[in-house]
Amino acid sequence: MAKKSGPILPPASQADQAHLQLEEMIVTLQLPPGSHWSEEGLADRIGIGRTPVREAVKRLQADYLVSILPRHGLMITEINVHEQLLVIEFRRELEAFISKRAALRITASDKVLLAAAAREIDGAGVKGNLEKYLREVFNANRLIAKAAGNPFAAKAISPLHAMSRRFYYRYEKDLQNLSAMGKLHADRARAVVEQDEDLAVDKANALLDQIEKYTRNIFNLSVGAR
Repeated sequence: MAKKSGPILPPASQADQAHLQLEEMIVTLQLPPGSHWSEEGLADRIGIGRTPVREAVKRLQADYLVSILPRHGLMITEINVHEQLLVIEFRRELEAFISKRAALRITASDKVLLAAAAREIDGAGVKGNLEKYLREVFNANRLIAKAAGNPFAAKAISPLHAMSRRFYYRYEKDLQNLSAMGKLHADRARAVVEQDEDLAVDKANALLDQIEKYTRNIFNLSVGAR
């Protein structure tokens, strides 16, 4: 089972706990793309009952991480580079919107938490600790989405973040840019903490520029390997 740091927003139910654990296991490829599972098998894997696991699986299906196979359990979705470029296209617009609103509306208590997350992202990036880096990016993204005060935007961007984290985990070791990406994530978080709306949007755009460049490099490598 994946090691977990305490999430910024603690889960309210066993279904939330199951979702967090299964999502991290999918993101970190402990549940490999294309692998087949039953709800009972996943419940045994994480030590949580089948009913909350069933609810978590429904949410993971909505997040495009799981496909339900009638009468045959479920399958962890494959990683698709072209689909990831479409994710980035939509994510770019949402990140700018959420970053601007978060800089406008963030509370004093969330500023403290987000500033701490930015420091942790920087540290994990410099040390090359990919698992910790992804958990802290997860925390920062949730805080920024929460601070934006728009639950519809937060719901829309959540699956895009999950798909992006899994893609990054799969390919980061090929490109070795964890430190540079960590700085971009941390800079965006700090702009929100500073409540500089224009800077937050600029940093979000810079982050997505690098993410798109990274993904296109992977796409080109995959095409060249054919």
